[in-house]
Amino acid sequence: MSQTVLAPQRAATASIALGAASLCHGLNDLLQSLLPAVYPILKGGFDLSFGQIGALTLVYQITASLLQPLIGLFTDRRPQPFALPVGMGFTLAGLIVLAFAPSYATLLLGAGLLGVGSSIFHPEASRIARLASGGRHGLAQSIFQVGGNFGQAMGPLLAAFFVLPRGRASIAWFALLALGGIAILSALGQWYRAQGHTRRVARHAKAGPALPRAVVLRALAVLMALMFSKFFYIASFTSYYIFYLMQRFGLSTQAAQLHLFAFMAASATGTVIGGPLGDRIGRKAVIWGSILGVAPFALALPYAGLGLTVVLTIIIGFVLSSAFSSIVVYAQELLPGQTGAVSGLFFGLAFGMGGIGAAVLGALADRVGIVEVYKICALLPLIGLAAALLPNTEQRRAV
Repeated sequence: MSQTVLAPQRAATASIALGAASLCHGLNDLLQSLLPAVYPILKGGFDLSFGQIGALTLVYQITASLLQPLIGLFTDRRPQPFALPVGMGFTLAGLIVLAFAPSYATLLLGAGLLGVGSSIFHPEASRIARLASGGRHGLAQSIFQVGGNFGQAMGPLLAAFFVLPRGRASIAWFALLALGGIAILSALGQWYRAQGHTRRVARHAKAGPALPRAVVLRALAVLMALMFSKFFYIASFTSYYIFYLMQRFGLSTQAAQLHLFAFMAASATGTVIGGPLGDRIGRKAVIWGSILGVAPFALALPYAGLGLTVVLTIIIGFVLSSAFSSIVVYAQELLPGQTGAVSGLFFGLAFGMGGIGAAVLGALADRVGIVEVYKICALLPLIGLAAALLPNTEQRRAV
């Protein structure tokens, strides 16, 4: 497939747009990541069980997942670039509710508002990243995704050094970041509309899949199984790794937050590598190596001492995170012309699987203990064997 070469000035503008989308993805996910990062405060302040924490995550993740494919389908036909600042507005409202919630029910409302904000943000922002890619879709998706991963990594640090010393109400200060995000996203929406991308996306929306329908459906089923493996396992880290370290090694909450930051930072680094590596060697190879390749480290983790646990955690975060950009672009290649729907579906699956995983693992931790949960989760990366069933979508690559 031939790819158009952008004129230098237009390419530079597109690069700025891609950078802005990545920056806002970082802001969005930083603000979203404050919820699991302050779980220790919420657990103590509201006397929550692990099951209630899991339910809190479930509300957030489900609202963040169910709406995304629907929004993506709608914006494939009628792109809505100015939905981006609206999504950030929902996130801002969620932060205020969480900061001053008087009850557990209100916490659930705040988590739901955060989820709605995320579900509005991701489909259109991912579309902008693809449109600004200049044909290097894996690289662009990685740049976009690494912004989100960096934001997720910053959440535990900000919780440890800003929120924990000042209390839950200090979450409200992060509304200032949300306001900054609204301003940037408004400008990005102006660029999106001015470049005529809304008309171009609508015109190409009727493109059909290059592979037979049965092959596409089978590939999508395999990708969903791999997403289940990846995000159930990641949920054990994002929601419960702090508690695992505190219980198994007796770490303080602040020290455990720093270890969670190490996992998130490794995940951000892996995301940078995964997309361009998929452009070069093929997305199927990256997906296969990322999910199945993490299995030996996952199996060793529950039996390691603290020092080795840190090393294994960094390796797991790095290797496992390299798959997501390739999965999203691979799915976009399976269903050309449906960028918003595909992005919404897979970002939605990421949130949904994470939410269900958090709820299931929380209930399981209440019954068998948090350490035993990590022994069970160590088996999940073996589902990566299913990647062998994926068809090859790369026809010819421009070098």
